[in-house]
Amino acid sequence: MADIPRRAAHRTVKLASLPLGVAGRLAAGWGKRLTGQDAAEINAEVSARTAEQLFAVLGQLKGGAMKFGQALSVFEAAVPDELAGPYREALTKLQSAAPPMPSSSVHRVLDEQLGSGWRKRFAEFDDTPAAAASIGQVHRATWHDGREVAVKVQYPGADEALRSDLRQLMRLSRLFQSLAPGAEVKPLLAELQDRMVEELDYRTEADNQRAFAREFRGDEDVLVPAVVASSPKVVVTEWVTGTPYSRIIANGEREERNRAGQRLAEFHYSAPARVGLLHADPHPGNFMLLPDGRLAVIDFGAVSRLPHGLPATLGRMLRLALEDRPAELLELLRAERFVQPEVNLRAEDVLAYLAPFVDPVRVETFHFTRRWLQQQAERVGDLRSPDFRTGRSLNLPPDYLLIHRVTLGATGILCQLDAEVGARDIITRWQPGFAE
Repeated sequence: MADIPRRAAHRTVKLASLPLGVAGRLAAGWGKRLTGQDAAEINAEVSARTAEQLFAVLGQLKGGAMKFGQALSVFEAAVPDELAGPYREALTKLQSAAPPMPSSSVHRVLDEQLGSGWRKRFAEFDDTPAAAASIGQVHRATWHDGREVAVKVQYPGADEALRSDLRQLMRLSRLFQSLAPGAEVKPLLAELQDRMVEELDYRTEADNQRAFAREFRGDEDVLVPAVVASSPKVVVTEWVTGTPYSRIIANGEREERNRAGQRLAEFHYSAPARVGLLHADPHPGNFMLLPDGRLAVIDFGAVSRLPHGLPATLGRMLRLALEDRPAELLELLRAERFVQPEVNLRAEDVLAYLAPFVDPVRVETFHFTRRWLQQQAERVGDLRSPDFRTGRSLNLPPDYLLIHRVTLGATGILCQLDAEVGARDIITRWQPGFAE
């Protein structure tokens, strides 16, 4: 245990190097501009080097830093195309890549969590990790009854690392704001920090997954792998093989992109009504498309408990904005604390701010594109825009923060997929308050 303070200090130094490195590259870029070099080329070079450092630091830290990088990775669709390339590659790596844990450490965790006779529970166990999660890594194995299984093993010291990383990242939130235009990074970090303890106990994750698996057992569109065994730092689930969403995003065909987007949207909106839980970790590493067209969901560490489904207030807001009813919309926002009593806003300005977000339900099939998301981010993030001033006056109540982040994250994936989705029918069926 004596080396934990040294490791924490080392992690802090690495995190602290990020803003210093960025500042140095920006200064060098400014110097090159003074000598007459092309600004676009300089910006691309600075972005590439910053993205490279971002991945090197966050990828090595794992823990909270990697989880934050994964959360940001779904927002890269909002970054302008000329700057997005380097970040897209670096952040996407964080969805599935991290330096592996030595096999001796893996065996030690399995000894502690499953007992010294854990090898008898497996017919085969591959010491080489098949994938990395934010606070653990996944090994492929064969259970004693012949089933192919995924074994997620938590990194030793992940709990201390997670807390340390998130404390440091809270101090660096302004640096990361540029990666997610229009998104509030500090509340994102605070919310991740609040849910940290729950995610560290894999027994909770296993219970979440069992609840989803029960509801979606035999479903034509969604597969949730069954849980085979669980303990605080190890969870064993049935193995599934499919095409990762990251691969579909990179080179999927049109039909595959549309199917992947449709399945994800249906799962996002239907799960709260069917299970009473919202899957709260939307990044492409958690989703696969199976050969039979079903969506496979493979990580349930983060969920939000919604026993009554999605709040009906969100559906009513969407309907009022769709039907251009600004006075009623503002009245509802005030009643639900989205507008504080002391804030003066014109109903027309609120409608103008929210109306573009309603685009997906204006048509039977909506094409989610990077450019559409970029336009929304530019609109609400432009200091000169009336929408920016309106947005600054709106409040997001704490009980809506997670739902907002997850919906935004799922929308980011749909835009990465470039998917054409029948969002209106899905929302009409599953979002309370919209069809009333």
